[in-house]
Amino acid sequence: MITEVPADHLRADALTPVPPAYGRGSLADVLPSVCAVLGVPGAVDVLGLAEALDGVDRVAVLLVDGLGEYQVPVASAYAPVLKDLAAGSRSLTAGFPSTTPVSLVTVGTGAVPGAHGVLGFTTRRPDGQVLNHILWKDDPDPRAWQPIPTQFERAGAAGLAVTVVNKPEYAGSGLSVSANRGAVYLGAPSADDLAAGILAALAAGPGIVYGYHPDLDHYGHADGVDSPRWRSAAGEVGVLLDRLVHGLPDRSALLVIADHGQLNVPASGRFDLADNSDLSAGIVGVAGEPRVRYLYCAPGAREDVIAAWQGVFGSSAWVLAREEAIGRGLFGAVAPDHVDRIGEVVVICLERVVALATGWEPPQVGKLIAYHGSVTAAEMMVPLLIAR
Repeated sequence: MITEVPADHLRADALTPVPPAYGRGSLADVLPSVCAVLGVPGAVDVLGLAEALDGVDRVAVLLVDGLGEYQVPVASAYAPVLKDLAAGSRSLTAGFPSTTPVSLVTVGTGAVPGAHGVLGFTTRRPDGQVLNHILWKDDPDPRAWQPIPTQFERAGAAGLAVTVVNKPEYAGSGLSVSANRGAVYLGAPSADDLAAGILAALAAGPGIVYGYHPDLDHYGHADGVDSPRWRSAAGEVGVLLDRLVHGLPDRSALLVIADHGQLNVPASGRFDLADNSDLSAGIVGVAGEPRVRYLYCAPGAREDVIAAWQGVFGSSAWVLAREEAIGRGLFGAVAPDHVDRIGEVVVICLERVVALATGWEPPQVGKLIAYHGSVTAAEMMVPLLIAR
């Protein structure tokens, strides 16, 4: 039972819905813009990075999991370097859902979620089983499940050195293959190793280096944004950034991005299918995650399911038929083979509420403090911080 949730100190407009800015300023535009600056044929500098990166021939992109734009001011109290970097920052949006596997593949491919097909924390496979993208190994084959070439493959084909620096245990996973194939993979067990690996790759010569740091998101989920352990993790992010910023070799730049933000959810905002017959009636399958729930319905039950969920959640969530969610452009253009990975009903939480699915997913999911995945500014808006 959740009894105490810390204040996350997010701005007053944190719950404002924000649509993804595909092709204008989203995570899908980061690596194509970097590739364009570095001369990869066919790449387009959508973000207009050429001026900021003038004279640069090697770029590091560091993704700090959970460091959304709305969390940067909170984290800056424990990582002063963030305040300096944020002074010249720009804003991007995540893709949708604003969750780690979707964002990592969106960054790596430079494609919208509907095209690359990683469309949630969990999605349903054609055989009816649920695929957890974080635990994914090689079934299904990641090259078939996610068919879009990565930006690392494109850059490598153009002659650039491409390196990924990440936890050793992530090497070869389905998610890593989907997001990062085409790059040389360097294992980095700690934040110190991550910094050392990024700086060594930059010093080796022109190219692209991508790094990933997970801890801020982890402690946000476990304890909440601005909890003591989250603050400690923010301080560690500051140490990492300080080392990178002050260690950049000549002709290099560092771009810092995030995959999403987070917000804390009180006990009163937790609705569980296991506790509410109105929510469980007509449901034969559940995927997604608590802030964006994918529902699969018994034959003929979809309209009743939509009405029941609207009755429970009211204005605190959008309860949409799959076709309406796709029609709103949330996923970008969805490839025909990927449509069924989206639930027949899509529940998008707007306020500080979550749709739990005890019995369909591990019970610890309902014990988290901070969540993400939805369309609110707190979850969707991510920074683009640049250091030369």
